Amino acid sequence: YAVDLAARTARVAPADVLELAAGTGVLTRELARTLPTDTRLVATDINAPMLAEAAAVGSARPVEWREADALALPFADAVFDAVVCQFGAMFFADRPRAYAEARRVLRPGGRLLFNVWDRLESNVYADLVTQALAALFPADPPRFLARLPHGYHEPAQIAEDLRRGGYAAAPHCTCLTFASRAASADAVAFAYCHGTPLRHEIEAHGAGALAAATAAAATRIGQVCGDGAVEAPVQAWVIEVARD
Repeated sequence: YAVDLAARTARVAPADVLELAAGTGVLTRELARTLPTDTRLVATDINAPMLAEAAAVGSARPVEWREADALALPFADAVFDAVVCQFGAMFFADRPRAYAEARRVLRPGGRLLFNVWDRLESNVYADLVTQALAALFPADPPRFLARLPHGYHEPAQIAEDLRRGGYAAAPHCTCLTFASRAASADAVAFAYCHGTPLRHEIEAHGAGALAAATAAAATRIGQVCGDGAVEAPVQAWVIEVARD
């Protein structure tokens, strides 16, 4: 998805690019490889330790790393040609406000480009993990994956939020499906249960819950995807909208 979003950004031929919710820099590094070397690239995130990790990993060319809240960007009006965000919009506390801030810093004719995960049922690993945890903790199943990463996927809702953010043009929405591969079901289960905020909901179930949840998730993924290396579809929406 980073390769796709970077290519779409490059087609805008921007002189100045702002990335929101850059995290540890997966999209940032792809943008650095894809965009011309004279394109200014500013990568921001509200989480300073994640930006520090991204900067430590490095990129193909210099990047301006800035701690910034997408709801209150520390930039002047109309200074970027493209604002991009990979799998971050789902977590914005006020999406119309974040989109309005992106619009404010865009030059007329500039583009906002972002992607969001599609519904849980269209993303096999996340769905299987959620199923496994529901069976393990039936009285209070951890629903983080359904609620946030996969909870903002309706094009009509996204279009309405963009309209409320001040965009007059209708967004272009593209649904993309790719294959996600991993060395094993255990690796996938560990990534979801230990490496996402889902972990906090699991650990709320007490001592031993994290180990039990990881094992249950691995078993469920293995039942569907098989032993050894695994592969399953992941699906997301890519949104592009122009600033008037």
